[in-house]
Amino acid sequence: MRSPAVPPRRQPKRQAPTTSSSSISTQSNATLMPSGACSPSEDLRAQNVVDEFFQPVKPTLGQIVRQKLSEGRKVTCRLLGVILEESNPEELQKQATVKSSVLDVLLEITKYCDLYLMERVIDDESEKIVLLALENAGIFTSGGLVKDKVLFCSTENGRTSFVRQLEPDWHIDTNPEIVSQLARFIKYQLHVSPTRPERTAPNVFSCPSLEHFFGCV
Repeated sequence: MRSPAVPPRRQPKRQAPTTSSSSISTQSNATLMPSGACSPSEDLRAQNVVDEFFQPVKPTLGQIVRQKLSEGRKVTCRLLGVILEESNPEELQKQATVKSSVLDVLLEITKYCDLYLMERVIDDESEKIVLLALENAGIFTSGGLVKDKVLFCSTENGRTSFVRQLEPDWHIDTNPEIVSQLARFIKYQLHVSPTRPERTAPNVFSCPSLEHFFGCV
């Protein structure tokens, strides 16, 4: 005799775990943003900090002067049309006016270089007027210039002789003939001229003013 068949036991249904919408959102965020990653806003802020840190530093006027002068240590410079507003010796018999725009450059040059100023004058009274104007502008007190380094002569050739005797690294002048004559003897020259003249030699540069040459305009 066979025993009666036993019906198979029914397995209880396993319920799937319920997940809230917040956990789904968290999981999706975790999937999109790996652990340890920064948000875009944080990345942007960090980049801004880096950009500010590595931003090029603007050079000081002193650094510009040394760079432009190619580390030259002795400079000669005429007064009329460069340091002074006046343009001819006849005007110096009445007055001498130091350009306010050139003062900062001039003082920086005196800090770094052995500077000599020179000019052709008609009489002794003109010399006194020029020296007084330079003194009132503070050139002898704020800078390293002394009155003994302000030279006067009665001819343009006299200025040429001064420059050749001093043998500067740079000479600054407004007279194209003197600039041309000195080109063979002086390492560098700056020809100050309101119009850009034709370049006479590779060691001669031209600019409308001294302050313009050093980027102060």
